[in-house]
Amino acid sequence: MGRFVNPDNRGFRVALNSKIYVDKTELLEYTNSVMDTNQALICNSRPRRFGKSTTADMLTAYYSKGCDSSHMFSGLAVSGAQDYERYLNKCNVIHFDVQWCMLDAGSPKAATAYINDHLIAELREEFPEVSLDSVKTAYGALSNINNATGEGFVVIIDEWDALIRDEEADEKIQEEYINFLRGMFKGSEPVKFIRLAYLTGILPIKKIKTQSALNNFAEFTMIDARIFAKYIGFTEEEVRGLCREHGINFEDVKRWYDGYLLEEYSVYNPKAVVEVLTWNKFQSYWSETGTYDAIVPLINRNFDGLKTAIIQMLAGASVEVDIRSFQNDIVSFRNKEDVLTYLIHLGYLGYNQRTRSAFIPNEEIRQELTAATERNKWDELLEFQMESEKLLDATLDMDAEAVAAEIERIHMNYASAIQYNNENSLSSVLTIGYLSAMRYYFKPIREMPAGRGFADFVFIPKKEYAGEYPALLVELKWNKSAQTAIEQIKERKYPDSIAHYTGDILLVGMSYDKKSKAHQCAIERYAKQ
Repeated sequence: MGRFVNPDNRGFRVALNSKIYVDKTELLEYTNSVMDTNQALICNSRPRRFGKSTTADMLTAYYSKGCDSSHMFSGLAVSGAQDYERYLNKCNVIHFDVQWCMLDAGSPKAATAYINDHLIAELREEFPEVSLDSVKTAYGALSNINNATGEGFVVIIDEWDALIRDEEADEKIQEEYINFLRGMFKGSEPVKFIRLAYLTGILPIKKIKTQSALNNFAEFTMIDARIFAKYIGFTEEEVRGLCREHGINFEDVKRWYDGYLLEEYSVYNPKAVVEVLTWNKFQSYWSETGTYDAIVPLINRNFDGLKTAIIQMLAGASVEVDIRSFQNDIVSFRNKEDVLTYLIHLGYLGYNQRTRSAFIPNEEIRQELTAATERNKWDELLEFQMESEKLLDATLDMDAEAVAAEIERIHMNYASAIQYNNENSLSSVLTIGYLSAMRYYFKPIREMPAGRGFADFVFIPKKEYAGEYPALLVELKWNKSAQTAIEQIKERKYPDSIAHYTGDILLVGMSYDKKSKAHQCAIERYAKQ
């Protein structure tokens, strides 16, 4: 049993001992199913605080010959799997964290040599019968051991991309590390000694420099998670159960920390959920991550349309993004698409595969990005916030004429000429128009099931403002009157959707006439029965 070769199960034991643990061991059914196959090379990238290290520790505890973990897994989901006993603590495992190795080595420059030297030293102890005197690399040692004994290895690398991310500008460090990865995983020789490889980090591996070294890996990312979707973060079902167990209001947790869309799953940030369940304090826990300072200069870049896109997303809208242009070059961003795609990988934005659009997933991230933009003192944002404040004030004052005038001004200034007469354009204008409302309200709920239909927009005030600000039910109409929109809200009983809300409710009807390009508004206070 060593630190890196056939380690023990103490890392996973810490997770199991914690007050809040969510069983993700079904993931092992998938890794077992691809063991010793062409699909055995896996890279699962996810943002910080999404359980990367816990998953790596779980894999190590399950596969490593260096421990007996039967008591740990006996009551967990994987214990019911058909091949559970087949691999439990029966594999040679190599597990290391590149970030930690880089620190212990004393510098990034020494990291690859450190990994090689320590792996070789431990492999000599683990396989004394195999001569490793002449080997100079860890993959050379693995090849010799496999040739002499037939033994294969499960390789688990945490923070695999640390050197790729942190030392992007140093070509020598990059080349040395990429050659190490190529020797470990690429070519006909590694096929013999690698039974399973699991790499986890923040960035995907399809990067120009690493493409030839790792293009044989299957990737699972925040953009395309596939089978890994329910193992990245907490699912809504899991969070519901935790909220019941800890006596926390689920809807509050959902508004603050929900929002990542991975396949059919709505995914929550695990660290944030654990924090709020532990302390019952709803706030942003995101700025504790190491990526926060890195994104501030990114969103201040003067790329065409970037600032407008950020403003739209801060207001609750989604923006289309072409993720294909991103090459993982985190030094030379070329356009708005590169920045937005990078923010998706970092977890600051969610991604909808169906619509190919990015959005701010929840209130926690909205607060962080708002703080970042305010720190940069964007003139565009400050100007837009002033216009938005006028719109919100006019709405709360029930000044329908002023609301129509403000919406018309925003529509003229911020909707492109191509999309000006598009119904979706009016929805987007309404969303960004109420940007200032995000201080007092949660992200507007679009197409909320309500009564006998779907309410276009529902604004629910945050708890601390519920006594001062009414809920807003907004209905849009195209080439019809604003009063028609109000009548639809009443006829279809949309207010029933927020019957639990005890404060005041305003009904807001908005309309746009395509021919005259005129906007109308009608506002009524809802009389509760």
